[in-house]
Amino acid sequence: MTAGMRVERVEAGAYTIPTDQPEADGTMEWDATTLVVVEVTGGGQIGIGYTYSHASIVPLIAGKLAETAKQHDAMDPPSCCRAMQRDVRNFGREGLAATAIAAVDTALWDLKARLLNVPLVSLFGRARDAVPIYGSGGFTTYSTEKLTKQLSGWVEQDGCRWVKMKVGTHPDQDPHRVEVAKRAIGNAALFVDANGAYSTKHALCLAHMFAEQGVAWFEEPVSSDDLAGLRLLRRRAPAGMEIAAGEYGYTTDYFRRMLDAQAVDVQQADVTRCCGYTGWLQAADLCDAHHIDLSGHCAPSLHLHVACAAPRFRHIEWFHDHVRVEQMLFDGAPVPRDGLIRPDLSRPGIGLTFKRRDAERYRDG
Repeated sequence: MTAGMRVERVEAGAYTIPTDQPEADGTMEWDATTLVVVEVTGGGQIGIGYTYSHASIVPLIAGKLAETAKQHDAMDPPSCCRAMQRDVRNFGREGLAATAIAAVDTALWDLKARLLNVPLVSLFGRARDAVPIYGSGGFTTYSTEKLTKQLSGWVEQDGCRWVKMKVGTHPDQDPHRVEVAKRAIGNAALFVDANGAYSTKHALCLAHMFAEQGVAWFEEPVSSDDLAGLRLLRRRAPAGMEIAAGEYGYTTDYFRRMLDAQAVDVQQADVTRCCGYTGWLQAADLCDAHHIDLSGHCAPSLHLHVACAAPRFRHIEWFHDHVRVEQMLFDGAPVPRDGLIRPDLSRPGIGLTFKRRDAERYRDG
């Protein structure tokens, strides 16, 4: 296969899947997750990509972004990604537009790998053959019994070395919930995620309380837009506790600002938000230049191949909602073994097949 293969068709659909029970974090609550799937056709192959976003991006994908993609070489996803970012300038590059671009970009990379009949990781280049995961959920709506069962299950059944829980909805209850969680996971490391729910001083106070239970990672203790607050917490948090943020990064400029501000010990990036694999690889290069590890936020099936390529990489978030959706609606979704997931090198592209018939009952519109 050579260059000059044009994108022929771009299709998108949204699917809203109810959660298995009500969920909440420190700043919001929800009872469903919306998956937007993109299929890009060219050269007799179909590439699959997706994002977790809002159904309102489907017309943008099927309209403007499809027009842009069809003007580009299917073998050159970065060029198309740059063009899509230019073409949404007057809509706003961040937020919904960036998630729409992410879905198209990941589908384009999958299409290229399928045209070459190679697994996607072969295009990126492998720095590793497998990536660690950390179990993630522990929603603030959970009873202590549910919290204990979920977190201990990731350690005992999936071999996770780390698990993460949500905090911040009821701050006065958080020290007790953290203590319960730590008892449940034994020697595994405990992460907490406040989703920006605390003020700087409150977060610093709780950081010292959480340290008594060996909490090793404090995610978004304050808003991720508060770079000064994150930097202060990074400097004053107890020894052994890392500060993490970055899941709401939509552009390379966002990651550059966060890293230049020395705001995090570990940078997070979400391939479904930061303009897909093209944007995520740029974030990975910035982390390498700043000597900061990168962690993949959510969407574990989509992060797997690109995570194997990042020069400085820590782990992928094995997020309860997304693991459930991906295992329901895609053949080829990874299964953990000893706390690791591995690309299936026998399958081209990202190795996923969309189960359209199973998904149809969740389709929006």
